Amino acid sequence: MDALIHFDQQLLLALNGSDSVYWDGFWMTITKTGTWLLFFAALLVVLMRRNDMRHLIISLLLVGLVVLLADQGASGICKPLFHRFRPTHEPALEGLVDVVDGYRGGLYGFFSSHAANGFGICTFLALLIRYRWATAALVLYASISSFSRIYLGVHYPGDILCGTLWGIFCGWLVYQLFRFICRRLKDERKFYSSAYTSSGVLKDDANLVPLAFSLTLIYVCFRALFYAINH
Repeated sequence: MDALIHFDQQLLLALNGSDSVYWDGFWMTITKTGTWLLFFAALLVVLMRRNDMRHLIISLLLVGLVVLLADQGASGICKPLFHRFRPTHEPALEGLVDVVDGYRGGLYGFFSSHAANGFGICTFLALLIRYRWATAALVLYASISSFSRIYLGVHYPGDILCGTLWGIFCGWLVYQLFRFICRRLKDERKFYSSAYTSSGVLKDDANLVPLAFSLTLIYVCFRALFYAINH
């Protein structure tokens, strides 16, 4: 265990921070939930277009359930239970971790709520939409959002890995609940038209997800540029 913890710390130090003010601004922008509002709005549009009001409410409630399970598993159970300091609060790493704008996060960090929530939402919605480009955008969103926590020094890679696995499990579990509800409502949809995904989402609608992801990244790049100019 000591060897594993040491490896985790060394990997964190290798990936954390940089000498670039631009990349500091880039990853600081990535890590903020508000940055992704356009992306989340595109996902909401897809859900609205796929469903009538009853099924839309069910879908949104289950997304909320994914976030609740993922977040509480991390922040409600594991962080208070394991009491593992974040890298930015670890006395053994004092002076070694690059801190951006004084951002250190809470005291404990095992495991990452960002990774759990991101990959939980990613897994559930990817299974719900079933369109490869939307899935790619969801995976990239969860991945870069999670990596931002390592860059900023507020999570170890091990925190991210465990959060990712927990999030994937929560997303998959809630999707099984969604399928159970659909069977009870006698509404398991199968679409074979080339205009639809297998779950009944119009591909033209699903393309909004990668488009919103791309526009968000462009926004992040400009915000990082302004950050670098002002610093």
